[in-house]
Amino acid sequence: MTVSVEPTPVEPKQGESDEVLRPHAEDAFAGELAALAAQDDRPRPARWKLSPWAVATYLLGGTLPDGTVITPKYVGPRRLVEVAVTTLATDRALLLLGVPGTAKTWVSEHLAAAVSGDSTLLVQGTAGTPEEAIRYGWNYAQLLANGPSRDALVPSPVMRAMAEGMTARVEELTRIPADVQDSLITILSEKTLPIPELGQEVQAVRGFNLIATANDRDRGVNDLSSALRRRFNTVVLPLPESVEAEVDIVSRRVDQIGRSLDLPAAPDGVAEIRRVVTVFRELRDGMTSDGRTKLKSPSGTLSTAEAISVVTNGLALAAHFGDGVLRAGDVAAGILGAVVRDPAADRVIWQEYLEAVVRERDGWKDFYRACREVSA
Repeated sequence: MTVSVEPTPVEPKQGESDEVLRPHAEDAFAGELAALAAQDDRPRPARWKLSPWAVATYLLGGTLPDGTVITPKYVGPRRLVEVAVTTLATDRALLLLGVPGTAKTWVSEHLAAAVSGDSTLLVQGTAGTPEEAIRYGWNYAQLLANGPSRDALVPSPVMRAMAEGMTARVEELTRIPADVQDSLITILSEKTLPIPELGQEVQAVRGFNLIATANDRDRGVNDLSSALRRRFNTVVLPLPESVEAEVDIVSRRVDQIGRSLDLPAAPDGVAEIRRVVTVFRELRDGMTSDGRTKLKSPSGTLSTAEAISVVTNGLALAAHFGDGVLRAGDVAAGILGAVVRDPAADRVIWQEYLEAVVRERDGWKDFYRACREVSA
């Protein structure tokens, strides 16, 4: 017996994106999604809001025939995005894999927004994520009063996505305990979610798929079983290839975040952004950008996401406690906090980098002094 799952009512969102701190992708970029849908004359898979071509355009950016500019949401290899989108149009689930800070969550959110118009069917993976978060739970008041029934069942985001033909998201899949991870196997292989307590099941309708994100670099991860890994097509998101690409990513995101926080635009802020990105890339790669000096790498990931955080915090300092111009002193403390995660080993690495590289670099004297001041 198959059980239906009623869609969860959603309150109107008129004006909501102006008030919430971080609107969902489908709200923040509603205008772009509507423009794409209006001009998208290519075939769309069942229940997709856009064609695969339009989804890729939404993520990578472009200009539509009527002149509408679609801003890039992801700066990276086009082929990776095309493979990810194509995977969602098949019966294979998508696994976005990469080191922390490679925009896995960002890409998964925008993919779900463009495909299904709803990025909120989300399971956040942690060490304490229970099986109910992926399968279903129970309203215990109703369960105790009337026993197992459809009214007592609480559908998970994955169950809702199956019943409504939507895209579900599972963040940090490798954080979830292995036995809970494996509850996805039947869902992904048979496209069915049994409910043995009721003698029923939920069968996925056309349009359903799942995007998971994972990394295997952080501590506390749980390797995926071979059975589960086979149910995914894996797309590895790399770190930005060049300084210019990473500066562009950081600049775009800082601008978006700054506007949402009502922070003024920082004049000539790109110069400090470039310095932050250069420091992170050199320490991450264990080599100066000119290839002449080998460096020790600290324990932190020094990801693009952390660079965005450092610059955003520096912008707030400049706006509230400075003259509004982003300077070396505004980003120095943030860089120190990102680099020195292990107070003993990382501090030595940072001091060596300051003295051997930053101190000798032309045009970086102000940055050197600012970093020395906060490191003292």
